[in-house]
Amino acid sequence: MKKIIVYTLLAVSTIACKNSDKKQEAIETNNQNQENTVQTQQEEGDWQYLFDGSSLEGWRGYGEEEMPPGWVIEDNVLTYKTDLGKEEDYTGGRDIIYGAEEFDNFELSLEWKLPEGGNSGIFYHVKEGYENPSKVAPEYQLIDDENYENIHDLVSYNKSLGHTENLSELKPLNKTAADYAMYAPDSEKKKLNPVGEWNTSKIVYTPERVEHWLNGEMVVSFNPKSEDWQEKRDSGKWKGSPDYAKFKSGYIGLQDHASPIWFRNIKIKRL
Repeated sequence: MKKIIVYTLLAVSTIACKNSDKKQEAIETNNQNQENTVQTQQEEGDWQYLFDGSSLEGWRGYGEEEMPPGWVIEDNVLTYKTDLGKEEDYTGGRDIIYGAEEFDNFELSLEWKLPEGGNSGIFYHVKEGYENPSKVAPEYQLIDDENYENIHDLVSYNKSLGHTENLSELKPLNKTAADYAMYAPDSEKKKLNPVGEWNTSKIVYTPERVEHWLNGEMVVSFNPKSEDWQEKRDSGKWKGSPDYAKFKSGYIGLQDHASPIWFRNIKIKRL
């Protein structure tokens, strides 16, 4: 009888301990979930939507007071509706900016897609008073890497940049995620989704380091104060544009390059 009582007491004690452990584990899990929720809310709270799918408030044409024709919201997507133009006929479009405020150090994230042969770009530190944003603002290139050179004549353009070989091809400095005409993306890390599918791009700007991300991979990084950057700035496409990348704050802009383009979930976080 004594043995039975002892065994019973031990069993009850073991069950009580297990229940206590489960309760403590549940409390710790709940606390961790609450901490994660708070952290997520704080992280989300840092983001400011420039376009959330419902309104174009804050957006206007570069150097204009209103949005140019063709830039509309369709199915909660910022859409530029136009026929695909030829590269050789392009003389400049009506780019748009988020003109409600300027940004200096930031992390910008958005989703985008292009049609076959499409071309566009994301500008930052845009200032008005120039022929177009590209004269003054760095650009994250968006383009159909695979098909662009088969649809557009690039010979004259490549000659204008001093190229002498393979004049019909799209050069690495002009491909998606490049710091346009400055730094080419890392081809081994770069993962570009096929035409018509959504891609996610991110630009991180600080005075000491700039990063270009594409679909979760960092494919470009550089120091905008470095000798290397200055040499590229002074010897390449921008040698005739004295104010290119001069400003360290400005508007966010999107390019009209005679191509349909779709954007969504445009958001920014100050750093």
